[in-house]
Amino acid sequence: MADAAGRRGGRTRAAGAPRVRDGGGVGENGTDEGVFARLRATDFAYLDETRQIYLDHTGAAPAPRGLVRAQAARLSGRAFGNPHTESPASTASTELIEEARLRVLRFLDADPAEYTVVFTANTSQAVKLVAEAYPFHRRSASLLLTQDNHNSVNGVREFARAAHAKVGLVPFTGDELRVSGAAVRRALDGRRRGLFCYPAQSNFTGVRHPLEWIARARAAGWHTLLDAAAYLPTGKLSLRRTPADFVVASWYKVFGYPSGVGSLVARREALAGLRRPWFAGGTIQVVSARARWHRMAQAPAAFEDGTPDFHAVPQVTTGLDWYDEVGAEAVGAHVNRLTGRLLRGLAELRHPGGRPLVRVYGPRGTAGRGGTVALNVLDTRGKVVDERIVARECAAAGISVRTGCFCNPGAGEEAFTIAPRLLRRTGTERWRAETIDGYIRRLGLPSGGAVRVSPGIANITEDIDGFLDFLYATFAAATPVRGDLAPRLTC
Repeated sequence: MADAAGRRGGRTRAAGAPRVRDGGGVGENGTDEGVFARLRATDFAYLDETRQIYLDHTGAAPAPRGLVRAQAARLSGRAFGNPHTESPASTASTELIEEARLRVLRFLDADPAEYTVVFTANTSQAVKLVAEAYPFHRRSASLLLTQDNHNSVNGVREFARAAHAKVGLVPFTGDELRVSGAAVRRALDGRRRGLFCYPAQSNFTGVRHPLEWIARARAAGWHTLLDAAAYLPTGKLSLRRTPADFVVASWYKVFGYPSGVGSLVARREALAGLRRPWFAGGTIQVVSARARWHRMAQAPAAFEDGTPDFHAVPQVTTGLDWYDEVGAEAVGAHVNRLTGRLLRGLAELRHPGGRPLVRVYGPRGTAGRGGTVALNVLDTRGKVVDERIVARECAAAGISVRTGCFCNPGAGEEAFTIAPRLLRRTGTERWRAETIDGYIRRLGLPSGGAVRVSPGIANITEDIDGFLDFLYATFAAATPVRGDLAPRLTC
């Protein structure tokens, strides 16, 4: 372990020794680290009590103890009921849900006269609401995607294909896995119009794609869907400055509790242009069973299928109040500092022979990126270590990171430089495999994915240093014995 400190200029910690907490003060980029040390000692103290290093904030933020207590106090203080009636319990729920809608709009700096909020179970459901109801057409409404997209957005193409609409893809450019602004502009200025979808921040590499593309797309006649799920935990979004037609978000990624609440934040004019393929309880104003006709309710009710989670949705207000008290700018600066420390430490990690210990995908610095870092561990020959081995060793050490392909095949295909011809061939019936591992063998991949490390609001400097020390102690000089690894089930 002493060599680890020498190779990356870090502080070592004996296995099992307690971590020394950040003492407060001003961080490398002017952040008040005392704020986050206090958060760690209060809302996230259970991480140290259970001896965990949690580095999967892009998957979900840990639950702050204060929010859990607030939820318990609210639910134990009075009765709340299904909001689709006029009883006292129902009215109480309705009032809190409407308050939460306005709180989301205030968080996103959106004019309530122009935008509304549809509460969903998660980001995927929010995307599907748009995808299934958008008027795709083979002549008048196409779909444009960037190669960097979560599968929840990639899936929109199936609705476009069903309508025989054209589906365009803007590919990556360069070795940082960024999408070319010039290529986006060319695609937007082409003959076709329709729906343009892209992520504000990549869930694979942390790359932040320009928010200015929204105004450019709208000026060219496109509707826009912005995936803000990975961006909002550390980034500010103003819909007055970035006037997207549709924005999708998942609130547990921002403040950790509760899970199971997302949002489709939609421009009222754009929402009125959607045509839902079905109706459900709560979405209709009136319906006839025998005559088989119905009239949809006014938005947002027309898009909230069935009973909303009237216990969880009001907690969005409490969570956003908590998050704003910490400060979005402070969180962003804190995570930027931790990400920079992580990237510098990863770059310095070496095997005893001098070979790099890791390969990072995407930006190597903090410019134009958020706090999501994708990497593979390399062995002494420079070969990729199976990500399942890394996952196993991390779990044994009490470290939570993400492993796999992160539901972003476009970024994974580019990171592993898979030829398009090989991808097309592997997708044919003749080359079909029965398992994920079978596809990996057909594609000749060294592993089934990567390791994603994403620091966030709950982390302190010692978490980054502890993870770097773990990588060196575990993988430098020799790769742990492979052993029996569970088969990969999904990607």
